[in-house]
Amino acid sequence: MDFESAKKRVEELTQLINYHNDRYYNNDSPEISDYEYDMLLRELENLENEYPVLLKEDSPTQRVGGERAAKFSPVEHTVPMESLHDSFSYDELRDFDRKVRKVSPAPRYVVEPKFDGLSVSAEYRNGLFVRGSTRGDGSVGEDITDNLKTIRSLPLRLSKALPYLEVRGEVYMSDESFLDLLKYQEEHDEKPFKNPRNAAAGSLRQKDSKITARRKLDIFVFNIQQIEGAELQSHKQSIDFLAELGFRVAPFYNRYDNIEDVIKEIDRIGQSRGEFDFPIDGAVVKLDSFAEREELGSTAKFPRWAEAYKYPPEEKDTVLNAIEINVGRTGVLTPTGIFEPVLLAGTTVGRATLHNEDFIKEKDIRIGDTVILRKAGEIIPEVVGLRARGENTVPFEMPKLCPSCSSPVSRAEGDAAVRCTNTSCPAQLMRHLIHFVSGDAMDIDGLGPAVLELLKSEGLVSSPVDLYRLKAEDISRLERMGEQSASNIIGAIEKSKSNPLSRLVTGLGIPLVGQKAARVLCAHFNTAEKLADADMDSLMAIDGIGSAMAESVVGFFSLDKTREMIREFGELGVNLTEPVDEKQNDIFAGKIFVLTGTLPTLKRSEASKIIEDNGGKVTSSVSKKTNYVLAGEDAGSKLTKAQSLGIAIISEDDLMKMLNE
Repeated sequence: MDFESAKKRVEELTQLINYHNDRYYNNDSPEISDYEYDMLLRELENLENEYPVLLKEDSPTQRVGGERAAKFSPVEHTVPMESLHDSFSYDELRDFDRKVRKVSPAPRYVVEPKFDGLSVSAEYRNGLFVRGSTRGDGSVGEDITDNLKTIRSLPLRLSKALPYLEVRGEVYMSDESFLDLLKYQEEHDEKPFKNPRNAAAGSLRQKDSKITARRKLDIFVFNIQQIEGAELQSHKQSIDFLAELGFRVAPFYNRYDNIEDVIKEIDRIGQSRGEFDFPIDGAVVKLDSFAEREELGSTAKFPRWAEAYKYPPEEKDTVLNAIEINVGRTGVLTPTGIFEPVLLAGTTVGRATLHNEDFIKEKDIRIGDTVILRKAGEIIPEVVGLRARGENTVPFEMPKLCPSCSSPVSRAEGDAAVRCTNTSCPAQLMRHLIHFVSGDAMDIDGLGPAVLELLKSEGLVSSPVDLYRLKAEDISRLERMGEQSASNIIGAIEKSKSNPLSRLVTGLGIPLVGQKAARVLCAHFNTAEKLADADMDSLMAIDGIGSAMAESVVGFFSLDKTREMIREFGELGVNLTEPVDEKQNDIFAGKIFVLTGTLPTLKRSEASKIIEDNGGKVTSSVSKKTNYVLAGEDAGSKLTKAQSLGIAIISEDDLMKMLNE
């Protein structure tokens, strides 16, 4: 490649890697695999080595990828938390060994697993845990002390009261905890994490440490950053010492005198990685002697005395025998591939999600084809692509009827999901009931998931309408339910009957219609009958209602089952009208607001309602058309953009003053 082409490619790679760094480190939402990222970084390194003049101080090869998040206090690392240089072949490891031997003729190495999680620092004074932080950019990280305290495998008191100790470890999520989290996210209609590493990072950056605690994180401690009160000469000695203090250290860390034995150990770890209950993406080779490490030193980014070997993703070919359609709790039809079983990363794989209709078409895979399988994050099987076309195969098509209840399915414009249109579909009943009684919908106290599951299993509830047919004696005879609990629940159900129509519409779970859209629709039509009879044109004439949402509403109310359900609600005394929206005044008429951060006393939904009740409009993104940004604590990028555009920034107090005026 000539110089000009190399220069252009370096610029492209720098921009691309910085983008993926931000997705990986700061948003915990990567778009490419670790291996693909590593290959981009390696290509950039090679070009910078070939043309040193193209190497810039701010190159991604010269820095750690993360940045301190604004919502946490900064922590300056006295000892930099360096990253490691990666090798992808055994010859590269041998090259690393040759460089080490130029300074240390007879090196001894320690080989340990490379954990795939989030690197953190933990500090102790007089044996007590005092502060925890993320790596951040290697020099400045984030204070996550409260969240680290929730990790039970991190000791809060050491077995020896050393004056000061700073250790480095890797926070991770076990396979079992990760799968439990995915199940929880599915049940609560949350976007699932792609792999355990992102789940661990996202959990550790929660503002509410109670959420972090529920995620059941773990930690392996693998390095001493600073220590007072003890003298240590080698890495293995330090790991042994950490174990004595009460830290959870790697289950194996062996010492070797030559690089060929190191390679054998790395190969052994790679062959066994499917057996571990913790995620690894490689192995780490470290020079054992601290004195020899001092002689070797570090580059601007990496220590010269350590090297990481990254395992390539294991892929296997197999035949797609069938595509099974599962109906989720939100009514989404998800295709699952059934394959000829293959051994992949230590386990036998015979099934893998195919995500949605678009994924199948993009990969162009058909029943009978030979496809490529791998495990994302060493846990979730995924289809990489097509290897060979089978004989006489035909393109796959999603069913037109729900496989659970035989109702028609629909796919809204711009939505990748195909959904069952029957709100009483048995496959999605439980999730629908949970949403129906939630605070944003009918707000029925006492009907938590456990009680709803009991009601469903006893055959007392098969649709939301049945909740209004319940009697106190139906509930009191259930397990762990008494007369007082039953009376309270019946009271809450009766109270919910007087809710405005918009709460009922929210609870119905119409695709693309959330709480805000339900209020807009019901404020316009005022009655369930008028809303049910609305056509596309009348819906799209409403400000904020687009074609996709209008199509979803028309499709929902065109079903006989929906009409029957609305009629039954009315017969059981549920309010089917929306109060006429008599605005307090039009002080905010024509004004556009954006909300960001946590307000002192109001929820965002409450602040939005106040603004809309007074003639204003609330949007989700800042633009030149925005008049005010209502900012609370921990306001993020929206506040920054508003400041750059010169948009008025107001507080909750300012909003109330504007109302009073």
